[in-house]
Amino acid sequence: MIVSVDTGNKHIKTPHKLFSAGLVEHDAFPHFGQDVIFFDGKYYTISNSRLPYQRDKTVNPNYFVLTLFAIAYELQEAGYDLRDDVVEEVTLLVGLPPAHLSALRSAYRTYFRESEYVDFEFNNIPVTLQISKVKVYSQAMAAISPVINDVLQYPKVIIVDIGGYTADVLSLYYGKIDTKICYSLEHGTIPFYNLVHERVNANFDLLVDEQDVDAVLLGGKTVLPEEVSDLIRNMARQYINDFMSSLREMHIDLKTYMTYFVGGGSLLFKPFICESGKLGSYTVIEDISANAAGYELLYQLGL
Repeated sequence: MIVSVDTGNKHIKTPHKLFSAGLVEHDAFPHFGQDVIFFDGKYYTISNSRLPYQRDKTVNPNYFVLTLFAIAYELQEAGYDLRDDVVEEVTLLVGLPPAHLSALRSAYRTYFRESEYVDFEFNNIPVTLQISKVKVYSQAMAAISPVINDVLQYPKVIIVDIGGYTADVLSLYYGKIDTKICYSLEHGTIPFYNLVHERVNANFDLLVDEQDVDAVLLGGKTVLPEEVSDLIRNMARQYINDFMSSLREMHIDLKTYMTYFVGGGSLLFKPFICESGKLGSYTVIEDISANAAGYELLYQLGL
């Protein structure tokens, strides 16, 4: 079976599942009505509080365990009965920011245990996987692969993938990657959350978390005072303007490109992207799981 997983800093995404990139480790089976994985002598549940940012996710087992959750969910989605005492063979598709791909691709294949057997329990059901192959793709590029025919109509394209910690910027020239413009900038949603936390605490003596900020920017219900919500929206507006100004300082004028915005951060900041006035033609890809869907499409194309 093919399993495509986007291992983000804020969320884990598959084509069918979205959950927080957070784990709680337990010494005994936790009876809280949550999904539980037992792996390497420890029990794990998913936490709504994400893990601290890691540029290199291979330094500890956290993202491997999160990927085991993703695999279990995808096996269930495909109708597999995990109670069957069989070895499930999986081709695992994952991704990296374009700027990190060459440095970390080999380490990712090792980390995700290519050609190995993996034993774990999912909700007390023993599961044995054979991870027969690990394919590592470029984030951002994968996200626009479903609309590649539209992309190829333009001579100059910029892909902006605003994720949890980084904003990845990748340029295409007549459909080919322009290696001169391939950046991973620390301008994702997590640095923004940190700025908001500090400013709101300093100005209003309130401790807001990421869910509070998301609720304000996505138009959800919130109990925050309107002046706090206004501050958060103004900070988001300034954050996006600063990001686009920084690209201009790097000699990237978005008014001269067709720009594709992808990633959860692009959806969070969409109103401020649209009102910025610093873009030419652009589109915002609405599928938060676009990278995961793109890995699957690229694999089906033999890439």
